Amino acid sequence: MICLVLTIFANIFQTAWAGINERTFVAVKPDGVQRRLVGEITRRFEQKGFRLVGLKLVQASESLLKEHYRDLREKPFFRGLIRYMSSGPVVAMVWQGLDVVKTARKMLGETNPADSLPGTIRGDYCVEVGRNVVHGSDSVESAQREISLWFRQQEVLCWEDCTERWIYE
Repeated sequence: MICLVLTIFANIFQTAWAGINERTFVAVKPDGVQRRLVGEITRRFEQKGFRLVGLKLVQASESLLKEHYRDLREKPFFRGLIRYMSSGPVVAMVWQGLDVVKTARKMLGETNPADSLPGTIRGDYCVEVGRNVVHGSDSVESAQREISLWFRQQEVLCWEDCTERWIYE
């Protein structure tokens, strides 16, 4: 039932999520919150020119995390991942902008910090893959699904950014 509702929600808004209206889901994981990296991560996205349209601090439930990471449920690390992600607060964000999904993934760096370049979030702040500070959607479709999992429709705002003309032609 949850998947059906999420699919309907994503399909309704899919046509609006293109060009500069593309959206992605980014979450600062419990280790990033504990290490007080929320401001730095947010700053990087703001300085890039992306628009913050959703933000909240949450203690994620096990059911939410199991649905979020459902594609990994057969992996041997799944149980530990759910335990870790529910161990502390998570800062969930929705960012909007041109090619924001692809660009955000580059800004985050590789999932394994050892493969991440300096200048990326994981390259600058992470050592181990199990404590890689931040999650980012890997496709527009994943972004739509993840945003609809973590945010109600009224929690994602549409607002006019006065700097938009200085960022986009």
